Amino acid sequence: MSSPESRATVYEVHDKWIQKFLAHLAADRGASVYTQRNYRQALSEFFRWHRQERRQPPAWDTLQRDDFRSYLRFLGRGNLSRAAIQLRFCALRSFYKFLIRRGGVSSSPIKNLALPKMEKRLPKFLTAQQMLDLLNAPLKELAASKQNSGTEIDEALFLRDVAILETIYSCGLRISELCALVAEDIHWGEQMVRVRGKGKKERLVPIGAPALAAIQNYWNKLAQPPSGDLPVFFANTGKLKPMYPRLVQLRLKRYLETAELDPHLTPHKLRHSYATHLLDAGADLRSVQELLGHAHLVTTQVYTHLTTDRLKKTYDKAHPRA
Repeated sequence: MSSPESRATVYEVHDKWIQKFLAHLAADRGASVYTQRNYRQALSEFFRWHRQERRQPPAWDTLQRDDFRSYLRFLGRGNLSRAAIQLRFCALRSFYKFLIRRGGVSSSPIKNLALPKMEKRLPKFLTAQQMLDLLNAPLKELAASKQNSGTEIDEALFLRDVAILETIYSCGLRISELCALVAEDIHWGEQMVRVRGKGKKERLVPIGAPALAAIQNYWNKLAQPPSGDLPVFFANTGKLKPMYPRLVQLRLKRYLETAELDPHLTPHKLRHSYATHLLDAGADLRSVQELLGHAHLVTTQVYTHLTTDRLKKTYDKAHPRA
């Protein structure tokens, strides 16, 4: 039997409960497109495995813990990472909670199932100086383009990218949250931004003066600055298409190279940098949790490992009796 990773795509399964759950994710929980995609793939993979292994589609109300132990062993043989296995069972766990609420099953056979422990991986982040170099990269590239190009340069695109980087770092936004911002979300006088996070949850976060100035500089280059429910950031200057995650990733890669930084760093690493720099400067963990929009404090606590490690190094280097 082939391993999960050997399958490039997973076909759409015909299971009424899976379809209802996926519709629930999109309509009721407001799950991101990434969560919807990952959960669809995870449930489709299990459905396919069960049909191949047991010669029939899964009957969700009769599955036992041993069925999922067998599936766990199958995933282990596929050389999946612990994080990938955890993700698949997270989808199955959420699915069973949905089934219980809708009366499809009476209990979850996955509850308290022992899974491989996650590897302790600390989030990567940029130093304050590296972050400053990145924020300056779009204008640096704009200046170089003007000097080396004989054609007209669209300055608005570079100013947009300055504003995007400033906003992600100033507010600690997820890439999906950034792309979803509309003009009326910005409260200029209060220097606050309304952010639509996971699960349709909204939060207000502060935005710094440099980020607001960068947005205004970008808008000044547009024929008509956005208002109301128009996007804060456009994918181009000719149409009103909002910025989308893939374009943010591509533009970031470009500027990381300009700033001589690792081009494989993702937009999420700017969010990690935001959280780490706040904690380094003395912010308390609970406040950072609220700013990031984390539902649970344990999600935010990963950043304390970074700051603790740096404190230990400082102590070892500076204390005469270390």
